[in-house]
Amino acid sequence: MIGYSVKTRKRQVSVEMVNKFKAIPVANISDVMSRIAAGGPRLRPLHARGGLAGPAVTVKTRPGDNLMVHHAFNTASPGDVIVVDAGGDLTNAIVGELMLTHAKVIGLAGVIIHGAVRDYNWISTNEFPVYAGGVTHRGPYKDGPGELNGPIALDGMVVEPGDLIVGDDDGVLCIPFDQVDAVYKAAKAKNDAEQRSMDAVLKGTSDRSWVLEALKKGGCEFED
Repeated sequence: MIGYSVKTRKRQVSVEMVNKFKAIPVANISDVMSRIAAGGPRLRPLHARGGLAGPAVTVKTRPGDNLMVHHAFNTASPGDVIVVDAGGDLTNAIVGELMLTHAKVIGLAGVIIHGAVRDYNWISTNEFPVYAGGVTHRGPYKDGPGELNGPIALDGMVVEPGDLIVGDDDGVLCIPFDQVDAVYKAAKAKNDAEQRSMDAVLKGTSDRSWVLEALKKGGCEFED
């Protein structure tokens, strides 16, 4: 049936690579990906604290329905990130305290909802990673349809099963499976360079001459 199917994830990023990315801020990763990949500004961290990293289990469902999300929870493995495209609709919550407690107990790495959640008090006082577009008290339906482990898009950011999902206080980002090695090398180099810059700032030795050089290069006029 079109729009109603369960597929098997064919590949996923390694645990080793997931752990490497945990040490790198999402902003650095985003920079080396040309600043064009993002899950949308509405996807915000709602949990108490802590980052997110793990292979994606993707779910596409009609707005306000979580039947296929329940099946994703039943079939996912510890360390997975459930990424749900619920159309960005905020009318009905897709998950709440009961489902998220279950996700935490079975060892999932986190949940991302392109839509709404509820039971915000539980989410905001726990460290289990939850990213969503909004909060509502109105609960979900459980009728379907939906798709498990197919390609989805969150505000233009394509996510395929097994891709690497990372998140921190700045938001979430998807790194395609076949790009993780190249992105890691570039992001680590970027992070190392920023650490050196921070050391210089703290020591008061930061070179700020580049600002004036950039202004002159751009043709800025200076009043005498």
